[in-house]
Amino acid sequence: MTDHAKYELEEERAIRDAFLLEGKATCPRDGAQLTQRSIGGGSFGLGYRRQREWLICPTCRRSAIFDMKRGTRN
Repeated sequence: MTDHAKYELEEERAIRDAFLLEGKATCPRDGAQLTQRSIGGGSFGLGYRRQREWLICPTCRRSAIFDMKRGTRN
Protein backbone atom coordinates (compact mmCIF):
# COMPACT_ATOMS: atom_id res chain seq x y z
CA MET A 1 0.00 0.00 0.00
CA THR A 2 1.32 3.43 -0.82
CA ASP A 3 1.13 6.50 1.40
CA HIS A 4 -0.79 8.55 -1.16
CA ALA A 5 -4.02 6.75 -0.20
CA LYS A 6 -3.90 7.93 3.43
CA TYR A 7 -4.92 11.09 5.18
CA GLU A 8 -2.45 12.83 7.45
CA LEU A 9 -3.20 12.67 11.19
CA GLU A 10 -4.30 16.31 11.25
CA GLU A 11 -6.68 15.66 8.35
CA GLU A 12 -8.17 12.63 10.14
CA ARG A 13 -8.66 14.73 13.27
CA ALA A 14 -10.48 17.43 11.28
CA ILE A 15 -12.69 14.82 9.60
CA ARG A 16 -13.57 13.21 12.94
CA ASP A 17 -14.30 16.56 14.59
CA ALA A 18 -16.54 17.68 11.74
CA PHE A 19 -18.38 14.36 11.70
CA LEU A 20 -18.96 14.37 15.45
CA LEU A 21 -20.17 17.98 15.38
CA GLU A 22 -22.21 18.02 12.18
CA GLY A 23 -22.88 14.36 11.34
CA LYS A 24 -21.05 14.75 8.04
CA ALA A 25 -17.59 15.68 6.77
CA THR A 26 -15.83 16.73 3.61
CA CYS A 27 -12.50 15.57 2.21
CA PRO A 28 -9.72 17.95 3.23
CA ARG A 29 -7.90 17.17 -0.04
CA ASP A 30 -10.60 17.86 -2.63
CA GLY A 31 -13.70 19.07 -0.75
CA ALA A 32 -15.95 16.16 -1.75
CA GLN A 33 -18.67 15.06 0.67
CA LEU A 34 -17.46 11.89 2.40
CA THR A 35 -19.73 8.87 2.25
CA GLN A 36 -20.45 7.07 5.49
CA ARG A 37 -20.48 3.36 6.19
CA SER A 38 -21.21 1.96 9.64
CA ILE A 39 -19.06 -0.96 10.74
CA GLY A 40 -20.18 -3.21 13.57
CA GLY A 41 -17.99 -5.50 15.59
CA GLY A 42 -17.34 -6.94 18.97
CA SER A 43 -19.61 -9.23 20.84
CA PHE A 44 -22.71 -8.67 22.92
CA GLY A 45 -21.81 -11.75 24.99
CA LEU A 46 -18.41 -10.34 25.91
CA GLY A 47 -19.86 -7.04 27.09
CA TYR A 48 -18.64 -4.77 24.34
CA ARG A 49 -19.76 -3.73 20.90
CA ARG A 50 -17.82 -1.37 18.73
CA GLN A 51 -19.53 1.31 16.72
CA ARG A 52 -17.20 2.42 13.99
CA GLU A 53 -17.80 4.73 11.08
CA TRP A 54 -15.88 4.43 7.83
CA LEU A 55 -15.79 7.75 5.97
CA ILE A 56 -14.75 7.44 2.32
CA CYS A 57 -13.99 10.09 -0.29
CA PRO A 58 -15.72 9.19 -3.56
CA THR A 59 -13.20 11.25 -5.53
CA CYS A 60 -9.72 10.48 -4.21
CA ARG A 61 -10.71 7.19 -2.47
CA ARG A 62 -8.97 8.06 0.79
CA SER A 63 -10.77 6.94 3.91
CA ALA A 64 -10.76 7.14 7.69
CA ILE A 65 -12.26 4.80 10.29
CA PHE A 66 -13.26 6.03 13.73
CA ASP A 67 -14.49 4.35 16.88
CA MET A 68 -17.38 6.68 17.62
CA LYS A 69 -17.81 5.77 21.29
CA ARG A 70 -14.22 6.62 22.09
CA GLY A 71 -13.88 9.31 19.42
CA THR A 72 -10.61 7.82 18.21
CA ARG A 73 -9.32 6.64 14.91
CA ASN A 74 -8.78 2.93 14.37
